[in-house]
Amino acid sequence: MEYEIKQQDKFRFLEEGSGEPLVLLHGLFGALSNFSSLIEYFRQHNKVVVPILPLLEMDILHTSVGGLTKFVHKFLEARNLEAVNLLGNSLGGHVGLVYTLKHPERIKSLILTGSSGLFENGMGDSYPKRGDKEYMRKKAELTFYDPRMVTEELLDEIFEITNNRLKAIKIIALAKSAIRNNLGEEVSQIKQPTCLIWGANDNITPPFVGKEFNKLIPNSELHLIDKCGHAPMMEVPDEFNAILHKFLKKLNEPATVS
Repeated sequence: MEYEIKQQDKFRFLEEGSGEPLVLLHGLFGALSNFSSLIEYFRQHNKVVVPILPLLEMDILHTSVGGLTKFVHKFLEARNLEAVNLLGNSLGGHVGLVYTLKHPERIKSLILTGSSGLFENGMGDSYPKRGDKEYMRKKAELTFYDPRMVTEELLDEIFEITNNRLKAIKIIALAKSAIRNNLGEEVSQIKQPTCLIWGANDNITPPFVGKEFNKLIPNSELHLIDKCGHAPMMEVPDEFNAILHKFLKKLNEPATVS
């Protein structure tokens, strides 16, 4: 599905559907294609908004979790988005966590899937190994339970980024920033309803990370999906969408008085 990328000032973004905003934050190697099934499903129920995060365009000083958080804040202000359901995968989840801690007044709920912020096995550990496509294929396959998810198109996208010296340096800077920016002391301050959707076979942020988030975030629920890796919304989209839809519907149900 081809989507129109809109532009406002320096922001490029996708916006589909109407209703309560569902804002999606992609990860380090994320692209709109990662969210295609989710966008297609939820644009029938929500205003789905995906800002294109400037992972490789920021100056090196601001190429960090903090720099991305400021960018998201300016974007939500520019689009006048409030009472946001904020969803983040991997590094996008980490940015979502920091954003919710800094600007809780804008966030209605938080959805994390394979989020960094407590622990992750980064791809940055052995960079740069530029020019070796098969090596990159094996690294990319670790993202998924089913290695066939790594299509030639996806591999070409990753290879193009990692084979460019400046882009590779920025990827490493972001990966290191995520490792430094550990939120273990802070996430218990998050009061928003939080939905954790985790692959039971996630090699990058293993299931114990989801369980730890569930333990630390007071108003959270955890869903573990079998035979699924680090990107559930790509690998098991129907199950992911069903869990998320149920969570969002429950938020809008009137509270029962017992």
